[in-house]
Amino acid sequence: MTTRITQMEGRVAGGKALLRVEGTLGLADAELLEQVCADLKEQTGASVSLDLTDISFIDQAGAEVLARLRREREVSLEGLHLFVRQVIEIAERAHA
Repeated sequence: MTTRITQMEGRVAGGKALLRVEGTLGLADAELLEQVCADLKEQTGASVSLDLTDISFIDQAGAEVLARLRREREVSLEGLHLFVRQVIEIAERAHA
């Protein structure tokens, strides 16, 4: 399954932009997502929130990118399923 990234229209209220991420998230797609987040923040000045409810799989490299986004770019991660949350937490502990 591919990865789909959708900016939720009208969601730059209160200084927060929402991106919905669906499918599987490997390194290449996670790096693309990282660039999309940076571009969105630069264009709007809004903080970015990722809705990860519809992520069906994430690998360790993708989790490391999400952990970096949360740590360095203050991107909030929402809708984390147990598996996705655990993989990201492992990536965060490995970096600490």
